[in-house]
Amino acid sequence: MIEMTIDSIRVSMMNYQRVVILKEKGANRYLPIWIGPAEADAIAVRLQEVSVPRPLTHDLLKSVISTLGASPRHVLVCDLQNDTFFAKIVLEANNKPVEIDARPSDALALAVRFNVPIFADEQVLEKASVLLDKETGKVIGAVGQRGGAGGEVKEEEMKGLSAFKDFIENLDLGDLGKGKG
Repeated sequence: MIEMTIDSIRVSMMNYQRVVILKEKGANRYLPIWIGPAEADAIAVRLQEVSVPRPLTHDLLKSVISTLGASPRHVLVCDLQNDTFFAKIVLEANNKPVEIDARPSDALALAVRFNVPIFADEQVLEKASVLLDKETGKVIGAVGQRGGAGGEVKEEEMKGLSAFKDFIENLDLGDLGKGKG
C-alpha cells in the first residue's frame, strides 16, 4: 500500500467529467480517477471547508459510522478492472477491522471527513498512475507504460482504458501543488 494525498479535483474539457488527482506522498507519481459531479462536490466542499446548511450524504454516513461506535482507519484504492476503480473503507468496529467495499469517490469523501490516510495498491498505480517531468509538469509516463511487480498491463485492459489513456496523455499537470481546486 502506497500512501496518497488528494492533490486536486479537475474537470476534463473533453467530456466535462470530474477527475480527482491523487499524489503519492514523497514522489511525483499521480493517480487520476474519474468521479461523478456529486462526489467531486462532496470532496471539494470538505477540502475547502465550505459550510453547508444541511448534511450531505457523506456527512450523514460519517455520523452513522460514528454513532454506531466504529472508527475509520484508512481508505484503499485496491483494484482497477475494465476501466473501473475499486476501493475499501477500513473501519474498526468492536475491536475488529472491517473492510467495506466502496467506490473510490465515496471512500475519498469519507476520508477527508474523518481525516484518515488514503492508500493505493501498488498494482493499481502500476496500471494507471502518471509520472511528471519535474521541469515542464508534462506527463512523461502514462497508463500501462511501466512494468513492475504486477507486470505489463494486458492488451485487453489497455483497450478498456483507451478513453482514460487519451485523457491522461493530454493532461497538463504543471500547476499541481499550487493550490487545491
